[in-house]
Amino acid sequence: MKIATWNVNGIRARQGQLIDWLAVEKPDVVCLQEIKASLDQLPSELRDMEHYWSYWHGEKGYSGVAILVAKTLVGASPACSHPGFDFEQRIACATLPSPAGDVMVASVYVPNGGKDFDAKMRFLQALGSYAAEAAANGQLLILCGDLNVARTERDIHPKERKPNQIGARPEERAMIEKIVGHGLTDVGRALDPDNDNLFTWWAPWRDMKGRNIGWRIDYVLASQALATRARSSVVRREIGTSDHGPVVVEFAFEQATL
Repeated sequence: MKIATWNVNGIRARQGQLIDWLAVEKPDVVCLQEIKASLDQLPSELRDMEHYWSYWHGEKGYSGVAILVAKTLVGASPACSHPGFDFEQRIACATLPSPAGDVMVASVYVPNGGKDFDAKMRFLQALGSYAAEAAANGQLLILCGDLNVARTERDIHPKERKPNQIGARPEERAMIEKIVGHGLTDVGRALDPDNDNLFTWWAPWRDMKGRNIGWRIDYVLASQALATRARSSVVRREIGTSDHGPVVVEFAFEQATL
């Protein structure tokens, strides 16, 4: 099973890039963030995709998330929802079957915090409670998305490190560690522990993306029972014109279809 997450930074601007990438990558599940569009703004090519069930959760021009599930993975459109702490269309969830048991997959976009840092911390706190509840109930969980926090200093290029900057403050990092501590594994770092150039976001100037001077703020966090099945994790920095690159994780199961 191949799961991908991508902050597209405007789905209408990246529509063709997404469709072309899906045709080549062929992920089973795709979590998108910052779609910046409501359902009525999406063209039919996205609303009614040939190979994917889709759930779009967004408003005009701001924020928004989506989940795409391959029709080869499930025979009918999966039930999708968003938890009570959602605001500004920042989290959508889908329950999917897997050989290891039902998995709750969540596409998450954490507020940047630049305009309202307290709101960011409240969202992270609620996300932690959500992960804790899933762990307590034995629910397998995969949190995918732009968490807007670099876990450690090594997750920021040395040229981008500044004192007390948002996205790297101790209290933000502590919240991410609490979330991970609820039985989750940071799959990208677990599979690439020695890579000091593992980034997923790059400031959109001075060719920062091309030079790979960025931050690692996009994650696939998976319950341990799933993380032990993860075989690869890659950042597709070359894909598209968003300031984020898709993160793609492959999990190995005994059966290929669910």
